[in-house]
Amino acid sequence: MCEQFVNREKELQALKEAYLSDRKELIIVYGRRRVGKTALVKRSVREIPHVYFFAEETLEKENLRMFQSLVAKALKNPLVAKAELSWEEVFELLDGSGVVVIIDEFPNLLKANRGLLSKFQKIWDSSRKLKLVLTGSAISVMESHVLGYKSPLYGRRTLSIKLEPLSFLHLKEFFPEKSWEDLVRIYGITDGIPAYIKEVQFRLKTGEKLEDVFQPNKPLFDEAEFLLRSELREPARYFAILKAIAFGKTKFGDIVNFTGLPSSTVSQYLSNLQTLHIVEERHPIGEPERRRNARYYLSDLYFNFWFRFVYPNRSQLLDFGYIENFEEEYNHYLGFVFEKVAGDFLRELNRAGELPFRFTKIGKWWKKNEEIDIVALNEREKKALFVEVKWKSLGAGEAQEVLGDLKRKAELLGLKGWERWYGIVAKDLRGKGKLRGEGWLAWDLGDFGGTSKS
Repeated sequence: MCEQFVNREKELQALKEAYLSDRKELIIVYGRRRVGKTALVKRSVREIPHVYFFAEETLEKENLRMFQSLVAKALKNPLVAKAELSWEEVFELLDGSGVVVIIDEFPNLLKANRGLLSKFQKIWDSSRKLKLVLTGSAISVMESHVLGYKSPLYGRRTLSIKLEPLSFLHLKEFFPEKSWEDLVRIYGITDGIPAYIKEVQFRLKTGEKLEDVFQPNKPLFDEAEFLLRSELREPARYFAILKAIAFGKTKFGDIVNFTGLPSSTVSQYLSNLQTLHIVEERHPIGEPERRRNARYYLSDLYFNFWFRFVYPNRSQLLDFGYIENFEEEYNHYLGFVFEKVAGDFLRELNRAGELPFRFTKIGKWWKKNEEIDIVALNEREKKALFVEVKWKSLGAGEAQEVLGDLKRKAELLGLKGWERWYGIVAKDLRGKGKLRGEGWLAWDLGDFGGTSKS
């Protein structure tokens, strides 16, 4: 049975075109753990001669020995496995062979010998037709040591792919029998991370409830801790900051107050977390990027869920197997999740040309105590879309009140002379037709099935 593989058509097309080109190719594929890099590169070389090598955290000589063995099989030359060869000599045999070489988790090789980067520069520069793919989950290492301007490999890549999580709308392909409301509940735990989605898919198929997927002794119970401890030297302080953000303390001062840590410590740790792509610093769309208007968010919903529900309730989960008031708390939390879902939905409508204009920027806006959930802009055409997101059932009258207030807040952006549209995305919206007839844009979960994913 073929493993389920969703989306990634553009990435697969780019990889296959590179494999078939008449030049040498150095391809970099990177992204957070479990996002599907290995599945992507393996899928891309189906029916293409290749060597797939997973670099382990071991001695360089041991990795080279295992690599030689795989190359020997690919070249149908058993002598390659037995000979005492260097990396350069092995790649010289591969050059021009028509074999695509994939080194998965390339940063593991560098742990044993950082000087290998210079060897790979030499290998690349002296090659003629080499097709080499390097992947990595340590995003900061890939960006600084492999892609960065100080890297010996700088300027040599011919293709780079930063693999992002799947869109919310792709969850329907994993769970065709589930309602969109159920999918929002699943997305709040898994984000668009294929490995987590498949874990939940397996659990639900065996008859478990969604609340069971993060029970002790199951992967999602300690996955976040495992991943973060492999990246962080002082996890306790970092975890305090991550917990603060997960509980909605997104302003710098609020994080300092929540954690009780010195401002200088929080500043440095936030900087480190951004370098590791665990935390993102965001600014209100359309406003200058200043420190005082910055907000901090965890990079994906799984981390956010874990620090909001699992981490602070570990003892209760271990002792009793449940989180008190989980259903009520989680439903409240889904308001935050639904904002991201609505953003994915609007991006799909934008790609399909189903909005009044094509936006080029999208984000959240805030100033003092005022917020707009989603603002989408086309600055060249001076067109703006303002959208409020509500994880609740609304009647037309309630929606009109929300939209009226949205129109008031939109004035605070000062976009004089711009064309403007106003919309709402709700869990359930009665009287959508009436609202649309009045010139508002209005959607609920019932409209999600009509989008065309890309």
